[in-house]
Formats: sequence, C-alpha cells, structure tokens
Amino acid sequence: YITKPIHQAEVLARVKTHLRIRDLTLSLQAQAKTLQKTNAELNQTLAELKETQSQLVESEKMAALGGLVAGIAHEINTPIGVGVTAASTLHDETQYFLKSYASGHLKRSELDDYIETAQTSSQLILANLQRAADLVKSFKQVAVDQSSLEYRQFLVKPYLEDILLSLTPQLKHTNHIIEITGDDQISVTSYPGALSQVVTNLVMNSLMHAYQKGQAGHLHFHLACNGDRLILEYSDDGCGMTPETLKKIYNPFFTTKQGRGGSGLGLHIVYNVVTQKMRGTIQCESQVGVGTKFMMKIPLNISTELPESAVPENVQL
Repeated sequence: YITKPIHQAEVLARVKTHLRIRDLTLSLQAQAKTLQKTNAELNQTLAELKETQSQLVESEKMAALGGLVAGIAHEINTPIGVGVTAASTLHDETQYFLKSYASGHLKRSELDDYIETAQTSSQLILANLQRAADLVKSFKQVAVDQSSLEYRQFLVKPYLEDILLSLTPQLKHTNHIIEITGDDQISVTSYPGALSQVVTNLVMNSLMHAYQKGQAGHLHFHLACNGDRLILEYSDDGCGMTPETLKKIYNPFFTTKQGRGGSGLGLHIVYNVVTQKMRGTIQCESQVGVGTKFMMKIPLNISTELPESAVPENVQL
C-alpha cells in the first residue's frame, strides 16, 4: 500500500522494487526446474549405465563398468549437493525478503543484501549444474562405448580426456599428475570402447604397481601419427620393472600384487585388445627406478584392416 499524499518517486521506486522481486522469483523458479531436470537426467543415466552393465559378459568389463557407475554417483554428488544448498539458501532468503517487503519495513540495505545473495547463489547453481552435466556426458559416452562392439570415427585426445574423467574417483585421492600431449586433431576410425579398456587398464596398472602409497607420480600420454598409424605412448615414472618381470607382464594371471587386489589380467587384456581387436602392435620398455613406457601403433582406419564382409555397407574403404 501507499500512503497519501502520493509521491511519483515513491511510486516508481515501489514498482521498480516489485519488478525486481518478480524477476528474481522467476529466476529462482527456473533454476529449480533446471535442477529437477538435471536430477532426472542423472537418474536416467544411472539407470542406463546399470542396464548396460547387466548386458556385459566379460568379467573385467563388468568390473570396469561397475566402477564407472559408482564413480558417476560419487562424483556428481558434489556439484549436485552444492547446487541444492545454494538453491535452498536462495529460497530461504527469498521468503525472508518477501515478508519484509509485504510488511512495508524493507530497508535499502536488505534489498542490496538480497540481490547480492541471489546473484551469488545463481552463479553457484549454474556453475555446478554445468559441472554435473559435463560429468554425465563424459561418463555416459565412455560407458556406452565400453558395451558397444561397433567402431566409429572420433578425435583421440578429447576421448582420452573423457576416459580420464571417468577415472577421477581413482585418481583424486592420489598425488599424481596426468597429462596428454601431442596432436589434438588426430581422428581415428576404430573401437572407442577398446581404447577405453586399454587406457583404463594402463592407468590402473600404474596406480597399483608403480608407486608407493602417497608418492607423487607423473602419468603421460603422447599422441602422434606415422603414415596410416596412430602412435600412442603411455609412460609413468614409477618403480619400473626388472627384465624378468617385463617378460611376463602379458601373461594371464601374472601379478606382483597377488592377494592385494591384482587380478593379473589388466595387461593381458591390454595386449589382446591392441593386437586383436584394434589390429595394432604394442611394446613395453621399463627400467627399475626410472619407470615404464608402452608404445602402441594402431591403424587410423580399422576398416582397412578388416575383411570386407566385416565392414558395414555405409563405410567406404
């Protein structure tokens, strides 16, 4: 209400304040809807991941995807939690603000404080929803590829980044630095799920075998092309291996961590996937106290390595 006599400046100020309240309320409602939509998409993605997991046959694939499902739930919990807290704070502040306004005792300082809170909360909500959306996208792509038997064209470096993002739960509690260098425009037509298996097993092998607990390490992927081959190098600066151990690393069930979580299948899977599924080659160099390096050569176009009967009609050789 407005007391008489009516002053134009007061009327304009009241109208302006009311419009700002309406805009802020609409913004809060829109952000709440966005949060609900993201939560629904997250639940749908988790359901799809679990469904994909149930369809996998090989035990190592199932274990990897199980870790992926647990990883996405764990990682997304943080940005969603921050978003919910910010939305709750903004809601509480809005209720207090509306009561003050309705009573006619709203102070300019209270309006300024509310606007600042609304802006800060909105930024937090939007930033964390975007973080959650990015995580969902990366996890979903890697999970789908792991269960797919088909090949497709993709950029190698961005896909490696997605794979490493899916390994965040394993990497975040370490002091390791992991980086990807080389040509970021290399595109291949190959099996992305197979590449995911290779990268995941190489990184997990380093985490399990190369370093002492709490030790900081440097894990490094390097990309290059040589003719019609992708050159993918992976190295760590861990404890390295003796020549005797190096001879046995691809043997199934060989592990130096027997009884401590090592299945002895990781590098065996890497070797079989690179040489059979991806039609490539793999070599390993290692020196005690220096580290280990794997060098893989993989066809840039897998369709040229397959029998014509195995190539879909829509793929040109």
